[in-house]
Amino acid sequence: MRARYGIPLKVTAGIAAVGAAGVAYAAGFEARSFRLRRVTVPVLPRGMRPLRVLQVSDIHMVRGQDKKRAWLQSLAGLRPDFVVNTGDNLSDTEGVPEVLDALGPLMSFPGVYVFGSNDYYGPRLRNPGRYLIEKAQGRHGLNGNKPVVGAVHNPWEDMRDAFDAAGWVNLTNTRGRLKLPDLELAFTGLDDPHIKRDRYEHVAGGPVADADFSMAVVHAPYLRTLDAFTADGYPLILAGHTHGGQLCIPFYGALVTNCDLDTDRVKGLSRHELAGNRSFLHVSAGCGTNRFTPVRFACPPEATLLTLTAAE
Repeated sequence: MRARYGIPLKVTAGIAAVGAAGVAYAAGFEARSFRLRRVTVPVLPRGMRPLRVLQVSDIHMVRGQDKKRAWLQSLAGLRPDFVVNTGDNLSDTEGVPEVLDALGPLMSFPGVYVFGSNDYYGPRLRNPGRYLIEKAQGRHGLNGNKPVVGAVHNPWEDMRDAFDAAGWVNLTNTRGRLKLPDLELAFTGLDDPHIKRDRYEHVAGGPVADADFSMAVVHAPYLRTLDAFTADGYPLILAGHTHGGQLCIPFYGALVTNCDLDTDRVKGLSRHELAGNRSFLHVSAGCGTNRFTPVRFACPPEATLLTLTAAE
């Protein structure tokens, strides 16, 4: 007769304790362990002075997140030349006032913005395991999935109006410019590819010749948008959306990007190449989470101060 071997109760209890400790760390500490990352990008024309760019992304504000709000307000002390907001500001249908309060000090600086799906639609409870399934099947967002039915709509227009009133430039499938005291910068932006709102045909054509520097901005770094920007000759692309993988494995990295970008480029600075053209790509890991999955592991919340310098 074959003997049966069970898992000792002490081992089971130990595994459960380790799991509970991991969840407590991911939700109680790391998800609120905000930090600033500094990156230097050698991308400007020769002879042009360095530019300090603050990128904020994926705030996913929920009412009562006072620590996040105070941290975002404190970033104004960096005195950037301009701010780039790469979307997903909300994870609460009533969170617009707190987003505007958090970003208020930053809106005193020149800025540009695009929106993400969570700016338009309220959060949904979702099984995190579906991200792995969708990755295996090559489906992400509405790119291959059925359209969302019965979605809750956020009051994103109020946020847009406040950004516009502060002088931030809306880059929703359009081009825009910022005039600094000594420079003029050109931007080309897209609406969120994750929900198929991008319309590259509206902005195609590449950088303009009469600006000191041109760059591209999009929320979700889908390959079709990166390819289009790179083919058109943009030297720098800023994006967010990925949360840096959100739940990462130490010494390995992210398992998913929630888009078709490879996990090696889930956050930080990299290069994107197409047919001999090369662009710098910076993907922010963002500083928030969906309100229904308020955890981060091996991927702390962040904003990034990019220093753009002359190309080597």
